[in-house]
Amino acid sequence: MEDPSKSPLPEAFLSFLQANGIDPSIYIASDSTPRYLRLKPGSEAEIEGIEAEIKCKLEKVNWLPGFYSLPPDILIANSKSYLDGKIYGIDAASGAAVSVLNISPGDHVLDLCAAPGAKLCMMLDLLGDSGSVTGVDVARHRLAACRTMLQKYSLGDRCRLFVADGTTFSLAPLRVDSRSRSCESSFEEKDERFREWTSRRPWKERKRAAKARETMSLQSVTMSENPELIFYGRHSGVVGLSKNKLYKTVSDLEVSSCGYDKVLVDAECTHDGSVKHIQKFENWGWTTLQRRVLDAVRTDSLTLLQLKLLRNGFRLLKVGGLLVYSTCSLTVAQNEDIVEQFLKENTSAELQEINEAEEWPCKSGRIPKTLRFDPLTSQTSGLFVAKFTKLAA
Repeated sequence: MEDPSKSPLPEAFLSFLQANGIDPSIYIASDSTPRYLRLKPGSEAEIEGIEAEIKCKLEKVNWLPGFYSLPPDILIANSKSYLDGKIYGIDAASGAAVSVLNISPGDHVLDLCAAPGAKLCMMLDLLGDSGSVTGVDVARHRLAACRTMLQKYSLGDRCRLFVADGTTFSLAPLRVDSRSRSCESSFEEKDERFREWTSRRPWKERKRAAKARETMSLQSVTMSENPELIFYGRHSGVVGLSKNKLYKTVSDLEVSSCGYDKVLVDAECTHDGSVKHIQKFENWGWTTLQRRVLDAVRTDSLTLLQLKLLRNGFRLLKVGGLLVYSTCSLTVAQNEDIVEQFLKENTSAELQEINEAEEWPCKSGRIPKTLRFDPLTSQTSGLFVAKFTKLAA
């Protein structure tokens, strides 16, 4: 371990790390941490061509199927393989969090903090030709980037994206078929049903949406209006559906049987476990780090947000379903403390053993059955992972 006194990190941040039991060497020796990419299923035969193009040997990640590592200085964004949607960048720790959900064909999955979209793509890869994925994010521009990714990788067929507050989102998955839709009122206007999605919306609809965004604050839109549906695939369950049916909320009792099978709450956090994110403060200025990471008021507001996101994600989970809570923070307050508080409040929540982790390069969290990834232990970015199931009341 290098001497922390020689670290370029400011003293306040070093004190922050010490208080949370985090080894500052993960930031000092970060240049050795590889980058990761996931190969789109069906592109396995093209590995040699991809390697020739990026002029780099891809190392298979033996503990995580479909993942490859490469040196941190190799860029893939301008490669033809990336532009053609054969590979996409996603940290192996993030991939592990998704794999913990054990997504199976036919599952209805909720990604409650979907942006920037790599985990969403992996979910859809795992889902296959049945089921659905619902992506939610409060930031419209970030969710629009998710939409672009889905289209680029041709993965959006079973996905729908909502701009909404993840702490109050209340729409259940669409467990419907053509027979159940025939029961809808014949008096509903034909125009009120969703047609196949296109980016070229009618001029009047675009003008109406733009006016709504101009005149209403984000809070009022997310709290008092229907979530904004900005994308839906052909087989996401939306096409042919009435707006009343789409936006019908369900009671907590109904959710127990028709909620989501799997939920990911990869919550907003201080990102202190993301080495590359912390390195950016060298250019942004350490005063920015003080405001975004070390400020007690911001941290308190984040932990409240994280708990609310976890509560709502669990509320939307059906009995017997699985929920994964993760953050790229390494602090106890945003991870173990959140888990303990949540378990105290929810007698129907049970923390699950993550059996796959027996083969993974990670450490146990401060609570049994939770995981921590970090650059020194895992050769990945930092990530905390906990898995819950919902018991019958």
